[in-house]
Amino acid sequence: MKPIGSNITKTLDIGAELTCADNSGAKKLEIIGVKTRQGRRSRRDSAGIGDVVMVKILKGDQEVKNQVFDAVVVRQRKEFQRPNGLRVKFEDNAAVLVEETGLPKGSVTRGPIAKEVVERYTPIGKIASQVV
Repeated sequence: MKPIGSNITKTLDIGAELTCADNSGAKKLEIIGVKTRQGRRSRRDSAGIGDVVMVKILKGDQEVKNQVFDAVVVRQRKEFQRPNGLRVKFEDNAAVLVEETGLPKGSVTRGPIAKEVVERYTPIGKIASQVV
């Protein structure tokens, strides 16, 4: 996995609600765990752009509702700084559902995707409609 050059602020705690940014059938997601965890003992896990999280689907189609999937965070409201000094923030917190191999479950994304996610996960970049 390629490292991210930007200093990403990790602000999405366990229990945070995300919107699903692809056409996999899910609408609202809830973070129940962080897979790319690098924290201390007894400290709550948090995620940022480019992190793999475990999510439970709150709203969506009947066949995917209340199931647990892996997802990659592609947008967050809290701003983060890129190495060139540019500060980036988005309107909402969003994620894309992925399989165990890292391939996205949907075939098209809705809304912009952060450039840092495309650098790390190229299959998500292939289905992205807009990269910021």
